[in-house]
Amino acid sequence: MNTEQIITQITEIAVAYGPKIIGAVLVWIIGSWVIKIITGGFGKAMDKSKTDKSLKPFLKGIAGAALKIMLVITVLGMLGIKMTSFIAILAAAGLAIGMALSGTLQNFAGGVMILIFKPFKIGDLIDAQGYLGTVHEIQIFNTILKTPDNKTVILPNGSLSNSSMTNYSTEDLRRVDWTIGIGYGDDVDKAKEHIKKLCNEDSRILKDPAVMVAVSELADSSVNLVCRAWATKEDYWDVFFELNEKVYKTFGDADLNIPFPQMDVHLQKEDDNS
Repeated sequence: MNTEQIITQITEIAVAYGPKIIGAVLVWIIGSWVIKIITGGFGKAMDKSKTDKSLKPFLKGIAGAALKIMLVITVLGMLGIKMTSFIAILAAAGLAIGMALSGTLQNFAGGVMILIFKPFKIGDLIDAQGYLGTVHEIQIFNTILKTPDNKTVILPNGSLSNSSMTNYSTEDLRRVDWTIGIGYGDDVDKAKEHIKKLCNEDSRILKDPAVMVAVSELADSSVNLVCRAWATKEDYWDVFFELNEKVYKTFGDADLNIPFPQMDVHLQKEDDNS
């Protein structure tokens, strides 16, 4: 085949397929732009309809994926690829990919289960998979947490939906527990009344249920008192830390001791004649 024949053949192919390729490229570019506009409008519509924040990124991702699949099928059809054959190939490839990405599909199913049963929502404080943090976003395959020290933790939805999890934000009220030690020989009743007084002076601690203070343990170096009070979930940590500080600052003025581990050592002189 000489050069003239090669050029003639390339020209024929360009004439036959050039418009299709150019049209397919234009459809892809315009279609991608339209999909971006549609998904953006879909997100704004969900904002106006006050859709649950947990559902927004998930539904937006599903809508975007479905539109892109339709765009790919349209472009391939413009290139002259028979869709029946393509669908058969796609089904076979989908089976192989599904087996290879079984963990990813499990994460997708886990995301669906989380959104259906709603064990938590965006803004909830949860303890899961060994991580404590606030739910920042629920995606198709993962859930993103923000830890109290501002770290980002990405948890797979599959394992998250199939394991135990503690949600600290479900109830409006939480019980705050303290263990406070006093020295052996200190007045227990006086210590109990002093702790109750500190609790009653804090307006964030609820009066009902009432504050409970009792002896919980006779430990090696202290008599341990347990204090249980109730506060709103927003005030939980402030109440917890501040009462610890108040106890430390005021126990001395009330003639109460905060003990610490100590050891008594007795030295015995042996008789030289023994």
